[in-house]
Amino acid sequence: MFHVRLILAGSVALALAACDSPGLGHRGGGIYAPDARPLRGESVDGLIVGHRLMAAGEYELALQAYTRSALDHGITVDVLSALGSANLKLRRLGQAEGLLRQATEKDATFAPAWNNLGVILMETGKTAEAARVFRIAYGVDAGKSASIKENLTLALAKLEDITYDVEDEATFDLMRRGHGDYLLLVKQ
Repeated sequence: MFHVRLILAGSVALALAACDSPGLGHRGGGIYAPDARPLRGESVDGLIVGHRLMAAGEYELALQAYTRSALDHGITVDVLSALGSANLKLRRLGQAEGLLRQATEKDATFAPAWNNLGVILMETGKTAEAARVFRIAYGVDAGKSASIKENLTLALAKLEDITYDVEDEATFDLMRRGHGDYLLLVKQ
C-alpha cells in the first residue's frame, strides 16, 4: 500500500512540474503562438496569434486568426492589413489587393499597408502604380524602414528599364496607283 501511495505522489509531482515548462500550452512572450484557451477569463488577441503564425509560415492559420480578430476589434486598418498580408502570402493577389486598398483608404498613414499593396502591384505587373504606392509608403514612413526603401528603389529601377518601341529608322514614300489611290512604300 505504501508503494502505491509513493507512486501516486510521484505522478502528481511530475504532472505539476510539467505544467510549469514551456511547450504547446506556453503563454509567454516566446516564439510560439499563444494557447487558444482563455487564461482566467482573458482571451488571446487574434492579431498577436496571427502575427506569430505568419512568422512561423502558417499563413492559412494566420488568416483564420485574423478573421477571428475582426470579431473582437472590428474592421480596423490593422485587421484589414493583416488579412491582406496573409492573402498575399497565400498568393491570393486579387483578394489581398482589395483588402489592402481598403486599409489605405481607412488610414492613409499606415505604411505597412501601402508597402504590401506596392508588392502586390509589382507582382501583377503594375509597375508605375507600384512605384507611386511605394513613394507614398516611403513618405508616410519618413524613410525609417529599409524594406520600404529597397522596394521603392527596385520599383523605380524596373520602371526606368521599361523600354518602348525604338524609333524606326525607315522612311516612307507615297506611290500613285491611279486616280486618288496611293500606296505607302517603306524604304529601308
